[in-house]
Amino acid sequence: MYESASVPRRKPAEETLVLLYSKLQQGKEEQTDMWQEVLPNAWESILSHIRSFQNSQKNAVLVPVAAVGVGGMLVCWLMSRRKIKSIEMGDGWWGSGEKPLKGKEDESIRPFKIETSDEEIEDLHRRLDQARYAPPLEGAAFNYGFNSDYLQKVVAYWRNKFDWHKQVEILNKYPHFRTTIEGIDIHFIHVKPSYVPHGKAVQPLLMVHGWPGSFYEFYKIIPLLTDPTKHGLDSGDVVFEVICPSIPGYGFSEAPHQQGFDTLATARIFHKLMKRLGFKEYYVQGGDWGSRVTTNMSQMLPQSVKGLHLNLVFISVRGLKKVIQVMLGTYLPWLVGFTREDVRRMYPFMQKNVFDILRESGYLHIQATKPDTAGCGLNDSPVGLAAYILEKFSTWTDKSFLRKDDGGLESKYSLDDLLTNVMIYWVTASIVPSMRYYKENFAQDPGLTADSRVGVYVPTAIAAFPQEIAHTPQVWAKNIFKNIVRYSYMPRGGHFAAFEEPKLLAQDIFHFVRKVEQL
Repeated sequence: MYESASVPRRKPAEETLVLLYSKLQQGKEEQTDMWQEVLPNAWESILSHIRSFQNSQKNAVLVPVAAVGVGGMLVCWLMSRRKIKSIEMGDGWWGSGEKPLKGKEDESIRPFKIETSDEEIEDLHRRLDQARYAPPLEGAAFNYGFNSDYLQKVVAYWRNKFDWHKQVEILNKYPHFRTTIEGIDIHFIHVKPSYVPHGKAVQPLLMVHGWPGSFYEFYKIIPLLTDPTKHGLDSGDVVFEVICPSIPGYGFSEAPHQQGFDTLATARIFHKLMKRLGFKEYYVQGGDWGSRVTTNMSQMLPQSVKGLHLNLVFISVRGLKKVIQVMLGTYLPWLVGFTREDVRRMYPFMQKNVFDILRESGYLHIQATKPDTAGCGLNDSPVGLAAYILEKFSTWTDKSFLRKDDGGLESKYSLDDLLTNVMIYWVTASIVPSMRYYKENFAQDPGLTADSRVGVYVPTAIAAFPQEIAHTPQVWAKNIFKNIVRYSYMPRGGHFAAFEEPKLLAQDIFHFVRKVEQL
């Protein structure tokens, strides 16, 4: 049955399999091209060889061997098709003028301190004193925007009681730094645990803010993450060191001088920042723009992102499947993958997902088209800036607050906290570059961007707060986030989760990271 020889002669089918095996050793990067090249030849060679045999005994041996070989090739080919895609990291230059042809960028990390002056405060007070107000319509509350009667009360507090010197001291209680990346100075705070109990592992956590927030949003959650035991949190064997950067163009990060700075560029810069800090792997967390930036980071370098935690996920309702799900969801939610809580948060669908979003997104259309026009007035008037920003902290915290004369602002926040966030925009003159961020990110159809064609495969957690602008059910989130290990219906809270409900958010982050560490 078998040919006897000192070195057995390989049959065409065997030669094909040997060729496949040798090519496999060349690396995963060549897999797709390899299968396209070898599979057709393998089939032709094997089938030709089978047909050439007349001896049934040889067929009895060769056919099973060939079947196993072809089956193995098919499995490998299918596995190669499932290769995880990622976004090209690339490079960029956002400094003024042309990128220098020679010379290495200064990679030093420099301590930074926020400062103020009497002249800065005097200028603010002068502008506050000269403000003009238009009387509100009777009974309008916040339905037309920031109620000007309440605005005068806020400005009076700002002018006479708000202590910016004191707030600067609070801002400086955490270590601040700046470093130059891609031609611009990046500001960040880096807070390490003061004490690490035996048995606890310190995990680096990058937290990214959005608009109209700032790094200050995280001041209440940082102590919970870095010293959970002191604050009564169940952290298990995990404790964090927290890095909170300012998005370029926001706060104390330098604004880009070139057009085109979007979330992909931000993601790349923040990866470079973490590498510069000495981290190879880290967790990332974000809401608003921070959600998209950290998602892009997970798509760009999945090998560096240990886990992705989000408190906002935006999924467009496109395609026939989603339309059918929306139509059937209110009647047969289980049939389309919705839970009862999804139904409660999403319906009536037109009211919550069309009319409410239309009412709350007027700013987006301005900032995504002509940000500099509106920005001129906001950059010149602190009263206009406060009204523009604080209105979002009203209705984005709770949609029902638009029916209150004071917008419900002081039911969730203190005026000191709210005005500190406004002051960060005012003293850095960052409102215009922060608004431009929308134009850069909506420069093309979001469905055509590089990140829209790449899934997220890192372990992911979604904390769905009930007062968020829009609700995304888990069944929709799975279309993008392929490895959701935790999805939480949070009991209360809205858009500014870390600012409003720091303890709830911190506990959810701890649960998520402990689960990932056990995988």
